[in-house]
Amino acid sequence: MTGAPNILLTGFMGTGKSVVGRALAAALDREFVDTDHRIVDGNGPIPAIFAERGEAAFRGLELELARELAARTDLVVATGGGMLLQPAALDVLGGAGRVFCLAATPAPIIERVLADGVADRPLLSGDEPELRVGELLAERAERYRSFEQIPTDGRTVAEIVADIVDRLETERPETERPRAD
Repeated sequence: MTGAPNILLTGFMGTGKSVVGRALAAALDREFVDTDHRIVDGNGPIPAIFAERGEAAFRGLELELARELAARTDLVVATGGGMLLQPAALDVLGGAGRVFCLAATPAPIIERVLADGVADRPLLSGDEPELRVGELLAERAERYRSFEQIPTDGRTVAEIVADIVDRLETERPETERPRAD
């Protein structure tokens, strides 16, 4: 393969992966791929996939897409919030680029997700999405911390993009790269 390694954005829903990813791709003159949008384009709405086929089927679609994207270079990839929490997807896609985890505290996440509409977030279905955000963040915290953290609270998209670009200019040692263990 020739070309630059991919840049992968992970993190909880509502942390800005898609918005930051588009801006980062534009700044670096790279192709942008949103994994959730690619899955929807080929399989229909995510809530329908969860309802009709279950979460395991959705995670299988993510793994299939991870394999496809790992064979490419020069991408900025915004992953679904749980994609790189799967050891198999992390092994495949994480080896094809540098992973940054966009991080936010619960209040801004809830504000962003509610503004986008909870109906499109199957993991938040139910009467108390705010409670579910806290539960999911707690469940995923350790794995998310294994990635290079990019705080998003109180920062503009331009500031976040500049932070990532600065970090890209400093190569991260091999021993610090996340592993699926």
